[in-house]
Amino acid sequence: MARESVQGSLPTATLGETLAVINDVFVPNIAKGVIIRRPRVVGMAERMALDERAVRRVQKLNKKYGKGPLLLKVPGKSMALILDPDDANRVLDESPEPFATAEQAKRSALAHFEPDMALVSHGRKRAERRRFNEEVLQSECPVHGLSERFVPVVEQEAEALLARVRSNQGELGWDMFIDTWDRIVRRVVLGDSASDDQELTETLAKLRAAGNWGFLHPQRTRLRKRFLETLQGYIDRAEPGSLAAEAARVPTNSDTKPSNQMPQWLFAFEPAGMATFSALALLSAHADQAERARAEIARHEGDQRPDMSFLRACLLESLRLWPTTPLVLRQSTERTHWQNGEMPADTSILILAPYFHRDDRHLDDANRFDPDLWLKPEGAGEWPLIPFSGGPGICPGRHLVLLVTSAMLASLMKRHEFRLDPPDRLLASQPMPALLSNYHLRFKVSRN
Repeated sequence: MARESVQGSLPTATLGETLAVINDVFVPNIAKGVIIRRPRVVGMAERMALDERAVRRVQKLNKKYGKGPLLLKVPGKSMALILDPDDANRVLDESPEPFATAEQAKRSALAHFEPDMALVSHGRKRAERRRFNEEVLQSECPVHGLSERFVPVVEQEAEALLARVRSNQGELGWDMFIDTWDRIVRRVVLGDSASDDQELTETLAKLRAAGNWGFLHPQRTRLRKRFLETLQGYIDRAEPGSLAAEAARVPTNSDTKPSNQMPQWLFAFEPAGMATFSALALLSAHADQAERARAEIARHEGDQRPDMSFLRACLLESLRLWPTTPLVLRQSTERTHWQNGEMPADTSILILAPYFHRDDRHLDDANRFDPDLWLKPEGAGEWPLIPFSGGPGICPGRHLVLLVTSAMLASLMKRHEFRLDPPDRLLASQPMPALLSNYHLRFKVSRN
């Protein structure tokens, strides 16, 4: 794409500014865990408002350098920080060429459990693996064709969870929620026979923990081989009404590597559970929005193909306020031209989602819970709100995730009231915190 540009390279941050970005942006996000979260660090990051500090750091650089990517002074590595919404949209829209999704650090992390996944592939192999993901996950369908199977799974598991909550004196915390969520995910992805396959989930967690360290951690090759063989077994079983059955049905070739695509489906559903729990907290703290949610739930009761736009908007707003993928990475495959200079090929490009999601210089309700933002025809316009990334690299499972998460919210809230414990954990009268640790949320649950 032809672009006007000035001669020479992009502006480069000073060494001090680069160290500040490393300290305020990179270190907290890496410490929290880029592949699997470290709960204690997440709780500490919330208390210290580290995500707010990261946003302020990038705003400060934007004020100094203006529009255009900013190169960071990283020894032996070309790295650029995106400061402008138009540039963020360009990077996302022009993926995978010249901005590949298979960024170097991302490849080293995901290689621990899904080395041949579409997200870290390029060229012909990426195109084939992306096609497979889109067909199985029905990327362009707002409501997945298996919704009449998936929604009852969610309802059954939610009812079992609520029974456990009642026996626990009406208290619900993250550990209890995630146990149920994992069962839902296994049943949706692999089939009912996987409902109790906790070992599979634990194995993936071990591989993801190694992935947190990227190339610094030796790959657990044998464990990964057994894990992928287990997934292939579920594909071979092709239990009706599961994504595994869809994976067995969709045509493949030698490049597809179906078992390498499935870990991402399992992996990505955990952040979806985090967003669901956070959305429950938001609705608990905003009584007027909770009433809107219950009215929508009542209208769709018994509907096995629900398209609950308000609940989906609440989940999207949860992901805007607290993105589960705060660092969106791309890698340039060739020299590119920008208004303020040229970017070298093989540059790692960083888009900090919270910087755009919480930019209170431009977004009136940057720090408020505003689900209506997602219900307006124009949405946020051209502003890069990217809960599921964007452009050709957008998450192919976004509609499925919103189906399952909204069904979970509906199942929980249908006949029960959730109150945060303590009640001042979130207050509608106050700006929403820069980060909310799902691991430290507690609810008191009672029947309506």
